[in-house]
Amino acid sequence: MIWVTGGALIVCLAMILGLLALLFTAGTATFWPKSVVRVQTTDGRIFMGEVVRKSTYESVNTADMDAAADAGSNHAEEPSSAQNTRRLIRTGNFRISNTHFDWVRDTDIKTEDRPNDVMLLERVEWGRFYGSPFQFMIDGQIVADTPDSVFQKYNEFHDEARYRVREINHLESIVIGGFNHQIEKARLVLRKIELRTEGKNNDEYLAAQEHFNAVSSEVDKAFKNTQKQIEQLKHENERYQLNFRTAQGDEATIKLADIVRAYFPNQLSTIDKMKIYLSRWGEFLADEPREANSEGGVFPAIFGTVLMTLIMTLAVVPFGVLAALYIREYARKGPTISAIRIAINNLAGVPSIVFGVFGLGFFCYVVGGEIDQLFFEARLPSPTFGKGGILWAALTLALLTLPVVIVATEEALAAVPGSMREGAYACGASKWQTIWRIVLPRALPGIMTGAILAMARGAGEVAPLMLVGAVKLAPELPFDRFFPYIHPERSFMHLGFHIYDLGFQSQNSEAAKPMVFTTTILLILIITALNLSAVMLRTRLRKKFIDQQF
Repeated sequence: MIWVTGGALIVCLAMILGLLALLFTAGTATFWPKSVVRVQTTDGRIFMGEVVRKSTYESVNTADMDAAADAGSNHAEEPSSAQNTRRLIRTGNFRISNTHFDWVRDTDIKTEDRPNDVMLLERVEWGRFYGSPFQFMIDGQIVADTPDSVFQKYNEFHDEARYRVREINHLESIVIGGFNHQIEKARLVLRKIELRTEGKNNDEYLAAQEHFNAVSSEVDKAFKNTQKQIEQLKHENERYQLNFRTAQGDEATIKLADIVRAYFPNQLSTIDKMKIYLSRWGEFLADEPREANSEGGVFPAIFGTVLMTLIMTLAVVPFGVLAALYIREYARKGPTISAIRIAINNLAGVPSIVFGVFGLGFFCYVVGGEIDQLFFEARLPSPTFGKGGILWAALTLALLTLPVVIVATEEALAAVPGSMREGAYACGASKWQTIWRIVLPRALPGIMTGAILAMARGAGEVAPLMLVGAVKLAPELPFDRFFPYIHPERSFMHLGFHIYDLGFQSQNSEAAKPMVFTTTILLILIITALNLSAVMLRTRLRKKFIDQQF
């Protein structure tokens, strides 16, 4: 039995460590810059890009069969086979070639080299671009006509162009969003008066109508001024363009403002590669997604995952502890309590998607619909709380993890010796005083264990979130600068759902595949950080009552 149990432990550890090693190896290598190769095949085609991976395949040689057939032989010969290798090259340039990747067989390669003048562009849209720069243009005038001089001009003007892009995004999202908020606020006031007075032919409504018109006129003027600023910034960015020549000889013009990052991959030193690597990690952690989530960052997903997990924990732990306290300390033993315990244990085995359907029907449609009728009637038929949101997602996962907290709390309460309760009663303490001062402090480490297990399970669930609030893209966070500042009714991004979207819903699956590993690593690290915080709290509680351990 020692060998059997020890062997089982080794197998479990090997599977876990193997999975983690795969994730960290593939994930940490995702952002490391690679060299660019240019190959020419025997049929004259040219491919240029980064080699993503290599694979081996078995090819069948039918030449022997054809020769036998030409000779008139009646004996069928089995075709010979051989092991060949091929490479998947990320060629980019989608707007020109309509492909992001191409397979090239090693047997078809005629020549191969690594040109020093090829530049790699990471763009806001249309993925990566590979080509040789030959012109940098300002206002249609050529100011640089060699790769090195073009790159020098790129470094000179790129930061300013990207700053103007951020200014445009700020004006479009924050400033214009504020204008829309003012108009919507005035419209809701008008709508509330209409509903309250049951009509528009009254003095109160007419006064509100005048106020709405005044706000609309003022906002319209401010909007036009802001739109002029946006047009000026866009016009300034239109002045700077780069001309490239692809490996196939096609020419392309790319705006400087559309380039996120550019470099000569075959001229990079180790220090340069490390700078690009860290820059990509910073972009991944702090920016919003782009290019159908296959590039850019995942900050909205990080924020949504952490916030939802914290709300879920704050919701499930108090109710789970109270339920376990009643079952263990107050309720009389009997068939009813036995049935409740059986129901709780069975609830832990219900598929998570069932909780998602329940959350959609109860929280979103019933509870959220009633909240809309009571407090947001002016916004109807557009729902406010009557749809998926981060609050309903957290409460749905709280129901999902509730059995874990109840069972862990019950076990922790049962582990407190009965002699401590009897001693408290002998000193004149009431039932609640005994629970509050004697039982709960010694059960807190076990309760924290239940909270840790609940967080670990809830943070990684995906199926219920697909129904109650998680979406593919939601760069708008659940808070803003307008009252009530926090908006729990908003949809949100989640790292688990983001992994599912990258793995199964992405149009460019090959480009999204490395992001799956990176996002998975990030999700594991976030869950680990949350669990470690709870473990540290549990350890402090244990040390506080170390003299009274049993």
